[in-house]
Amino acid sequence: MHRSLLLIPASKHIWKFVTLESQRHCYYSSLTKLVGLSTINNRTTMPAKKRKATFAKMDNAKQQKLQAVKEGEREREKGWLQGVVAEQRKEKQDLKFNKKRLRFLSKTQKIKQGSEGVVYWMNRDHRVQDCLLLSLTLTVDNWALIHAQQLALEEKLPLHICVCLVIPQDSELATIRHFGFMLRGLEEVAKDCSALDIQFHLLQGSAGELLPGFVRDWILGAVVTDFSPLRTPLQWVEEVKNGLPSDIPFIQVDAHNVVPCWVASDKLEYAARTIRTKITKLLPEFLTEMPLVDKHPHPAVRTAKPVDWAEVLSSLEVDRTVEEVDWAKSGTAAGIAMLESFIDLRLKNFATQRNNPNSSAVSQLSPWIRFGHLSAQRVVLQVKRSGKSAAESVSSFTEELVVRRELTDNFCFYNPNYDSVKGANDWAQKTLKDHAKDIRPYVYTRKQLEKAQTHDKLWNAAQYQMVIEGKMHGFLRMYWAKKILEWTSSPEGALSIAIYLNDRYELDGQDPNGFVGCMWSICGIHDQGWAERPIFGKIRYMNYKGCTRKFDVAQFERKYCPKDL
Repeated sequence: MHRSLLLIPASKHIWKFVTLESQRHCYYSSLTKLVGLSTINNRTTMPAKKRKATFAKMDNAKQQKLQAVKEGEREREKGWLQGVVAEQRKEKQDLKFNKKRLRFLSKTQKIKQGSEGVVYWMNRDHRVQDCLLLSLTLTVDNWALIHAQQLALEEKLPLHICVCLVIPQDSELATIRHFGFMLRGLEEVAKDCSALDIQFHLLQGSAGELLPGFVRDWILGAVVTDFSPLRTPLQWVEEVKNGLPSDIPFIQVDAHNVVPCWVASDKLEYAARTIRTKITKLLPEFLTEMPLVDKHPHPAVRTAKPVDWAEVLSSLEVDRTVEEVDWAKSGTAAGIAMLESFIDLRLKNFATQRNNPNSSAVSQLSPWIRFGHLSAQRVVLQVKRSGKSAAESVSSFTEELVVRRELTDNFCFYNPNYDSVKGANDWAQKTLKDHAKDIRPYVYTRKQLEKAQTHDKLWNAAQYQMVIEGKMHGFLRMYWAKKILEWTSSPEGALSIAIYLNDRYELDGQDPNGFVGCMWSICGIHDQGWAERPIFGKIRYMNYKGCTRKFDVAQFERKYCPKDL
């Protein structure tokens, strides 16, 4: 959930495994350190003078803990990471593809004879390269593409990549912030494909409607796709499966998780502690380097139609009022640059400062991981190799990026009600129902919350940052969502609003980390019952005073609280 990690906005709850945060990354902040936030306080806010006095009374050690940490200066030149990755990959050229990463969705497993190509239907993981070498060999951190090329090489066939662009009609979640980021990343993918003699196709429409016909028209002998646990992508996969000829193998590869979702666990896990051991045992097998992808030696006779990216972008029928952000440039190259800056400048502060929204300590990688521009496997490999002098930070970051982020895929894959109160544990559903009619101190509409028009300056500041910058610190994501539960008329309404705001404005929204972040905060999933109180029942409580013990709230409010909305 986190936001930091990715992201896990940054904390144990990566929402988005925001370490990725963009924090959202992460939505999962350290649960043990959140215990102090459960202190009972009947007021959710304090007058400005009292807040200032409270902060002034803290001893020097406490104030030092809350001081924001800024980025230092680099000790090496920008761009070093791509060269390092390339050398590491060249040293591991004999790596094999672990077939546990795939599963057959069709009964047929052999490529149809007489075919004229293999296609990778790129859905979740939009990346081809991490580094282009002079030999036109790519360091490709995409297991689905790696497997697709290996199949094509075995049969001496051309290789294709196909993306189906679907714009939901009349959806408040279809914004230029998300689709602009996605399309600019795909433009980079298309250029990389051209360098490798891989045909790139952009189809505009549903995969279920277009892909089976595309396979027939191009006489393709096998379809490989990546994996997403969310409802709509799973539906697309099912539609494609039903539409493909019975003699075409349909293969799914989990290119997003370090340990494939169906390998890590075959059931819904209760909490991080129940999946941590399973994943940890499997890391020696799956946390490896990835095979190189060469320029494809079997060119296609027919070539793909060139894409006019400017035309596609300008013609998108999406909401353009939620504008693209300046701080995050899409594409794998930009994601690698952000990873490099995290390793050089912020990783050393992650263990001690990741819960401080004023500090420069989180990775901000969540948008690139969410759109598949960066491989989480590449991120954790490089952090482990480059962060030997920051062992505590490396450990904390790995917990968020691997264990907690992959826990969110587990939840969404094995729980069809991952975005509903019905998806919560029985104890949580009962306690929320028992307190559903409790009197709320404030009740706000969705519009008021969206416009950051509440009595709480900290909440308003967090919401405003999300609207303007497309990100929110992982620690604040938890506070933000829990206040929505406290200030709306029902748990169901609170969850709906939180998911809507997260998915509309967060650049790393519409992702398992976001759904689980909201569900953790409002419905207590992956958590335990706490002391019962009004409105929250046994759901973990957070309040304004608890935030003042974590960081300089006034500083954050000064920076982001909107003066006039």
